[in-house]
Amino acid sequence: MEQTLWGHLPLLVRSNSKESVEYILQALWRTRKTGLDSSDRLFIRDMLQLQSDSDLDPLLVCLRMLIRRCVYENVNRDEIQKLFPNEVLPELQRLLTLLLQKFQREWREDAAKDQNQVEVPLPRLKAMTWEMANQDEELTDPVAVINLKLQDDGGTQPKEVDVKFQLAKDTLETMLKSMYCIRDQLSKIDEASNGHLSHDPNFL
Repeated sequence: MEQTLWGHLPLLVRSNSKESVEYILQALWRTRKTGLDSSDRLFIRDMLQLQSDSDLDPLLVCLRMLIRRCVYENVNRDEIQKLFPNEVLPELQRLLTLLLQKFQREWREDAAKDQNQVEVPLPRLKAMTWEMANQDEELTDPVAVINLKLQDDGGTQPKEVDVKFQLAKDTLETMLKSMYCIRDQLSKIDEASNGHLSHDPNFL
């Protein structure tokens, strides 16, 4: 898996400038907790002259792996170039080594601050039920009523929260498509991270 990913690094040559590659690395670090938003992805795709996210994603995964190693593994500035296998072009090794060295200290300081921050746990889904809403004769589109039971551990006392909302067919289809995309993206990142990299609780 990892050897396959290295083959996507030459796409960076399309950026035609060191500043563009620097922007990509900084954007990946800036969005280490949330992932790139649609505007960032589109900007980087245009920068690299890529047609789709499927062309972009393997490159981003590879760069995130490099950033993870640079920040979270015991690698000093002089050893960063050793992160690259021989099949990575020498000019790309030099460029990425230069940039990773430039930001390593700053990123490690950010990572230390992340670990010191107290995270408020998000509510956990305990149960979900659904039913069809009562339909008036004038209504033509069926509506499903979704009931969620959430466990909120964020306060001093854990509590359960009930959430109810309605979904029409078109809204449900849109939501499902988005969730499938999220699932596929998480699977790609998980597969790449499960090579022989050491794991870190911080999501890049």
